[in-house]
Amino acid sequence: MSALEDDWRADLDDVDAALVDEYQSGFPVVERPFRVVGDDLGIGEDEALDRVRRLRERGIFRRFGAVLNPPVIGSSTLAAVSAPEERFDEIATVINGYRQVNHNYRRDHEWNMWFVVTAASREKRDAILDEIEERTGCAVLNLPMLTDYYIDLEFPVVNDDSFARESLSSTDASATRISEEAAGDLTELEADLLVEIQDGFPLSATPYRDVAAALDAGGLDADVDDVIGAVDRLLENGCIKRIGCIVNHVVTGFDANCMVVWDVPDDELDARGEAVGELPYVTLCYHRPRRPDQEWPYNLFTMIHGREGDAVDEKIDELAAEYLPVDHERLYSTETLKQTGARYDELVSAEGE
Repeated sequence: MSALEDDWRADLDDVDAALVDEYQSGFPVVERPFRVVGDDLGIGEDEALDRVRRLRERGIFRRFGAVLNPPVIGSSTLAAVSAPEERFDEIATVINGYRQVNHNYRRDHEWNMWFVVTAASREKRDAILDEIEERTGCAVLNLPMLTDYYIDLEFPVVNDDSFARESLSSTDASATRISEEAAGDLTELEADLLVEIQDGFPLSATPYRDVAAALDAGGLDADVDDVIGAVDRLLENGCIKRIGCIVNHVVTGFDANCMVVWDVPDDELDARGEAVGELPYVTLCYHRPRRPDQEWPYNLFTMIHGREGDAVDEKIDELAAEYLPVDHERLYSTETLKQTGARYDELVSAEGE
């Protein structure tokens, strides 16, 4: 059942709707950001802050802060195992026990457990995968992202749309190569800052000053201008994707999502990936490697988020008919086994331990 039926929007006014739909990114990186937002919305600083607090308390916002970019900061991969049903919970417990596993989902497929591992280095990442194989006795399908065509979970939710981005026009997509050897090349301030803000900014009138005070208390000499400058640099180099109010898409009704995998001819991959990435209803589109030795022939991944499964299926049918006339499989998520942010104390440490 869609969360939309719970009428979560019933007591939201126009200002709340603007905060939800227009401030998922672009939140001001200034000492008093809620004063700027309040001025934009025609309300006071205190009211702007109180409204964001209330929306978070209701679960409409997961948090206020930065969306960080693990593949730029460290080495990340999507992995899967085919867990026997009688051992499914046992294997999930083993995998979820790793701090470096930040997402894990059951999907309706032979490869039925899909999880993300993010570590400080490729070597550390792959050592974790090897250990999971040894401890569970299950072969691991290792599928690091090789090319990002379009990845964005920022979309309006205060509406009656059937699927994400329905009311938006097309967006620009481009082939961005992702290195498995990624390292953020961070300064001490930037590394400590990422750890401090990984769970969100303080919900106060002066969040950047509060972060600076926390860093200072931890032994790093930093003032608010240092923190603001570091955030600006991390936005510019891609370690931070965006800053704003992070929406809970499940609570707001977008609880039907499907990962679709496609077998695209290699010489057509970039052209088709960019074309599909520009479609307004596609929220994720990226290239991962084939693994023919594990009978995995797929190299293009797309994700569509919707409020109803039928609407999502209709869009997948459209993709298959008009944009990707190739073999594909639909892997619906049926259970969330673990969902946390990547732990940046792991990524920015020297050893990644």
